[in-house]
Amino acid sequence: MLSGLNFSTIALLMVVAVLLDLWWGEVRRWHPLVGFGNWAMALERRLNRGDMRFARGMLAWMLAVLPLTALAALLVWALAVPPVQAAFHALLLYFCLGMRSLRDHNLPIADALAQSDLPGARRLTSYIVSRDTTSASEVELTKASAESLLENGNDAVFATLFWFIVAGGPGAVLFRMANTLDAMWGYRTPRFLQFGCAAARIDDALNYIPARLTALSYVLLAPGLHGKRRAWQCWRAQAPAWDSPNAGPVMSSGAGALGVQLGGAAIYHGEVECRPTLGDGPPAVGADIHRAWRLVARTTVLWLAMACAVAALMELSHA
Repeated sequence: MLSGLNFSTIALLMVVAVLLDLWWGEVRRWHPLVGFGNWAMALERRLNRGDMRFARGMLAWMLAVLPLTALAALLVWALAVPPVQAAFHALLLYFCLGMRSLRDHNLPIADALAQSDLPGARRLTSYIVSRDTTSASEVELTKASAESLLENGNDAVFATLFWFIVAGGPGAVLFRMANTLDAMWGYRTPRFLQFGCAAARIDDALNYIPARLTALSYVLLAPGLHGKRRAWQCWRAQAPAWDSPNAGPVMSSGAGALGVQLGGAAIYHGEVECRPTLGDGPPAVGADIHRAWRLVARTTVLWLAMACAVAALMELSHA
């Protein structure tokens, strides 16, 4: 492991960090990712101008990500006492996870829809997606929330755990910062088309394997053999049509596992974007947001259980 941790320690720290995230949630003040976002905005304002926008975007990405990743790695190295070093790895992972945040931002949307509070559901949904929710229907709001849960379950939980396994706390930090920059700069608008291209492509590369592991997990956790077959077929048939090489597998398999229809038209930056259909079944309704959350939660349990099982097998093999 690039982190220098043995796999048993890695598995234990994953469990600890997930439990901390579910218990405490995000730090309300001075969250490191919020500070990173402010630094990234300052870099973008400074460098996203003039000619050579792609090169400027690449420079901005390096200035944003590499010094902080190096600092995290240096602090891990400096904390030479193994228990302290392990605790710092777990703390870094905790700061990078967003599982409770997904729950706290999405389940209130389902609750608002259950109470027929469409204005409230539109307001809550606008906090988590970039699409226009001003006149969105219940189906459109449910699609937005469920898609966010499925995709961000990968970004904020599973891919972060994957990079923690590969490179410990600094690996999780590197991925989450790269993913944050993609969310901030990876738009195909006149302002970001060239400047954000590097951030988008780097995130695609870092997310390639985790996204497919997430899609496979959604397939495995689909109910019954028919549900698993449906999730697999949706992944194979629908993902290639999606613009994002990683969101496509994740959301198509997730929609197939839920047995609902996601995707379709949505309004971004004042323009209707005709996106491919995802999943198979009736259009999603408010209660399906809870089902999408449960799929993400069960997938988290699966990943932690698999990590612990692999750690136990490795310990037995060395006994």
